[in-house]
Amino acid sequence: MSVLLAGSMPALYLIQERLPDAGLSLAFRPSSLWTGEWWPGLLTSMFVHGGWAHVAMNAAGALAFGPPLARLMGGSRGAVSFLLFYIACGLVATGGYGLVHPDSYDSLIGASGAVFGLMGGALRLLGRRNQRLRPLQDRGFLTTTAVIMAVNAAVGLIGLAPGMDGARIAWEAHAFGFVCGALLIGPWAKAFGSRPEPFASPPDLRDPDV
Repeated sequence: MSVLLAGSMPALYLIQERLPDAGLSLAFRPSSLWTGEWWPGLLTSMFVHGGWAHVAMNAAGALAFGPPLARLMGGSRGAVSFLLFYIACGLVATGGYGLVHPDSYDSLIGASGAVFGLMGGALRLLGRRNQRLRPLQDRGFLTTTAVIMAVNAAVGLIGLAPGMDGARIAWEAHAFGFVCGALLIGPWAKAFGSRPEPFASPPDLRDPDV
């Protein structure tokens, strides 16, 4: 499922390039949260990008962090839950950015917030034991999170991302998406996670004949 998600990004960008406004009408503008001008932008903005470099980074992120969640949510039902998890993280990321910048009319586009949600969920799945998620207070998880958030803020404030010259990087949306993924994966795993087959013992359990 993560491969399909990553592959959909360049496919959608090819369509976006052919739109009359290059997809800008699908962007999210934080001020719309209060004016109500274009609420659908909360959703549609995560399916448009600012260039091929932007597409490549998000597709690579989906490929890197999507598989642990895709394995957790197996089957056709799992594919739907995986997509809904991704969208939920994207909505929280976009909405969170809007709350931080309520007066901004700048356009926000890209799947980065949703991809960071996959990252947050994947980090709690990696290294788990006995089918349990790594707890939020796990030292390894907290250390990794601190490093990721520090790099995220530095890239956003300094503007080091390749191929994004002149564009503001919405690092706050990344942070909201990551936190959403890390918190949401717990109830999501209980509701949609694949469960191991129970071990069935024969009713006439006895010592084997010698």
